[in-house]
Amino acid sequence: METITTPAKNQHLKEVTSLFLRLGLTAFGGPAAHVGMMHDEIVRRRKWVDEQRFLDLLGATNLIPGPNSTEMAIHLSYLRAGWPGLILGGAAFILPAVVLVTALSWVYVQYGATPAANWLLYGVKPVVIAVVLQALLGLGKKAIQDWVTAAAGAAVFVLFFLGGNEILLLFAGGLAVMLVRQVPRLVKSGPAGLLPALGSLAPGAAWAALQTVPYSPVRLFLTFLKIGSILYGSGYVLLAFLRSDFVVRLGWLTDQQLIDAIAIGQVTPGPVFTTATFIGYVLGGLPGALLGTLGIFLPSFLLVAISSPVIPRLRNSAWAGALLDGVNAASLGLMGAVLVQLARDALVDPVTILLGLVAAVLLLRYRVNSTWLVLGGAAAGLLHYAVRLLGG
Repeated sequence: METITTPAKNQHLKEVTSLFLRLGLTAFGGPAAHVGMMHDEIVRRRKWVDEQRFLDLLGATNLIPGPNSTEMAIHLSYLRAGWPGLILGGAAFILPAVVLVTALSWVYVQYGATPAANWLLYGVKPVVIAVVLQALLGLGKKAIQDWVTAAAGAAVFVLFFLGGNEILLLFAGGLAVMLVRQVPRLVKSGPAGLLPALGSLAPGAAWAALQTVPYSPVRLFLTFLKIGSILYGSGYVLLAFLRSDFVVRLGWLTDQQLIDAIAIGQVTPGPVFTTATFIGYVLGGLPGALLGTLGIFLPSFLLVAISSPVIPRLRNSAWAGALLDGVNAASLGLMGAVLVQLARDALVDPVTILLGLVAAVLLLRYRVNSTWLVLGGAAAGLLHYAVRLLGG
């Protein structure tokens, strides 16, 4: 990372904190949408990193456990503002969601219900489609370098809809591109050169099974620490982990409470892992919310701190660079599949289709800031709700 003076460091720290705090307040729609907004702000507008570096970071976050968009925020903050940026930028992205989820958790505990947010998501979801599409188009120019990466991305896209596991598809895409590109070298030197590259990417954590015990803050923290350290994949995978630990093994939550927790994580901006904040609050009040949040996010900060200095070296290795190219292409294949799924859920009538088209034109043609588009979508959703309410 380049050497910068102290005043410049302080300015960069203010920049990353301010940007990721704003993104944390407006980043609805899940990891793909979060990455799209980061791409718009950091690559297109601010040019803090180029497309290739952004892609490499995206590929690297997919190779380690934890919430991908949060890890992207931490990586990008580190590149811009060093170690203080790694901490403050990542915390700024998480903080708005934690505050909102804590407030909704209080409402839930007091009144036994969660406020409806359908009107908000109705207008936001079509805008999210445009944001993800813009990111795919921009990143695709760098990720799809030749027929090999194009084939890997297309194969992952198709196999995802045929039921392929996300993590297996990512690693398979990376390995396929690496082997196809390095066949001549493999023939000459054998497969031994592959081992160091793979070894540098293999995160792991051994966890002993926790015994069923009554609720305790320490047990809550350790359980979320375990989940944050080993969880790959989407919010649906998170749901499976949470149910296994908190409903089945520990018996601390009911299935309905778990569904409510996931719903709260989905309707608030920022990382869906703030579901841990809700569960912690329901079980242990404000201290439980803080412990749950710290437990599930702490591994991400540690994993990024360990892996970030390694990524440039991977790019300089023929074997690991090819692996990273394959993972990048596979990541975009998965991102495209998520876009299709989001579109099915978001574009449900002429109003949402029009919102999505307008957002796409404003973003792609006129380069309107994605944050303002999300806020505009929320306002449009509220207006539509008010019109229907008055008309009904």
